[in-house]
Amino acid sequence: MRALQRQWPEARITWVIGKSEHSLLAGLSGVEFVVYDKTTGLTGMRALWRELADTRFDVLLHMQQALRASVLSLGLKADIRVGYDKARAKDAQRWFTHRQLPPHPRAHVLESFLDFARLLGVEDLSLVWDLPLPKAAFEEAKSITGEVPYLLISPCSSIRLRNFRNWSAEGYAAVIEHAWRQHGLITVLTGGGSTREREMGERIKALGPDDDVVIDVIGETSLKGLLALVDGARAVIAPDSGPVHMANALNNPVVGLYATSNLRRTGPYLWQEYAVDAYPEAVRTYMHKEPADLPWGQRVRHPDAMSLIRAEDVIERLEAVLALPKTPQDMESPDEA
Repeated sequence: MRALQRQWPEARITWVIGKSEHSLLAGLSGVEFVVYDKTTGLTGMRALWRELADTRFDVLLHMQQALRASVLSLGLKADIRVGYDKARAKDAQRWFTHRQLPPHPRAHVLESFLDFARLLGVEDLSLVWDLPLPKAAFEEAKSITGEVPYLLISPCSSIRLRNFRNWSAEGYAAVIEHAWRQHGLITVLTGGGSTREREMGERIKALGPDDDVVIDVIGETSLKGLLALVDGARAVIAPDSGPVHMANALNNPVVGLYATSNLRRTGPYLWQEYAVDAYPEAVRTYMHKEPADLPWGQRVRHPDAMSLIRAEDVIERLEAVLALPKTPQDMESPDEA
């Protein structure tokens, strides 16, 4: 979106967005948001179609690979509908588009998004996010952490069927102990309000150094507040989940934990070299194959895969990001660096 705005500053950009995602991105400059509540089903789709009934778009970028999104797109008027190429399209998306992206084998998800800008002729693909952080978000974060330097850990990924992306409470506790003993960093635990996430927070605290070292706000922050906490952290540690990409967009040091999903496809784009990457080992151990032999994006659906990540591996990466200069690095892709 930022690349499109640089190319055509006067272009009108409408973003059809989910309700929870909008709570994170509200206030993004130069965008008209149309919020769709996924829980409302066809009723919500019809309401959205009525809202945009008098609008015809030059181009519809079909960037969400889900059948629900494809059905929703049918009620929008557009001269050209652009979707993914055959190899990347899912849920029969190609039946809902006029134009497909050129093939881009083994692309990172971020690069796949940028392919839409490339197809439209955009040349400047500099990585700029400019995420809006209101004063209230910073105040929310400060009310939690005060002026004390801290490490932020979001220990759980989203709840999905056979989603084995979470590391162990014991592992996190060892990292928390190290951050406190060696660097004087307290740890802030964040995440959603599910029972599983709250229980994980309780287990981590029980294993941690003492009550003053860990601040557990799992399920208690707004998304903007979480973004502000990410922004103020000395470093962020999380599995394959939203917070690693929040940190990436804010160019804040992040250690991603990857074993069941391919770091090269979904890892924090600017911080891949600092991630713990046990995916190749997990593929060999639990699938008895080489990563290069798998379809791009293939997950390792084994409950023990994340146990391949050792606490000392995470601590090593944490030490590496904490040793980095505090001046922001240039926003350039790994291929250009």
